Amino acid sequence: MSSIKNPDKVLADNRRAHFDFYITEKLEAGIVLSGSEVKSCRDGKIQLVDSYASIERNELWLYKAHISEWKQGGPYFNHAPVQKRKLLLHRREISKLRIALETSGFTLVPLKFYLAKGRIKVELGLARGKSKGDKRGSQKEKDLKREADRGGVARDSTGAARSVKSLPRRRGNSSDSYDD
Repeated sequence: MSSIKNPDKVLADNRRAHFDFYITEKLEAGIVLSGSEVKSCRDGKIQLVDSYASIERNELWLYKAHISEWKQGGPYFNHAPVQKRKLLLHRREISKLRIALETSGFTLVPLKFYLAKGRIKVELGLARGKSKGDKRGSQKEKDLKREADRGGVARDSTGAARSVKSLPRRRGNSSDSYDD
């Protein structure tokens, strides 16, 4: 599948997708847009939060992506903000995606919109959903990494800096003994 070319400018980023899904593979696709949609995309008026891509009749479509109306478009020359939009991939790439989507329970999620050589592209991720426990684990890893980057300094409820090693342990409901 196609790899991501050098993006000139990122127009929209779906950060929520990395929290909700395991992204196993990324690919680049073109998108069919009208003139007012292109103007809105260049202004960065895109929301990708609940959007997804699906294959219908050997064509790839993007659903629930919100591209706001262009403010200078007026009532007659504008587009509908939420509509299905056609994504452009080679037939071989679509058939590989179809096999992956049908057999292993994956979904296609748009990760970002960006400009590449003056054209608007979509970065799609072949993704598998995370459970609630997986999300908690990834959040914990992220917090630990953030603490390590800060130099091992944590803040308490008053805002005073304390060493991570000197933080008191949380007491649970169990009668476990603590190492002192």
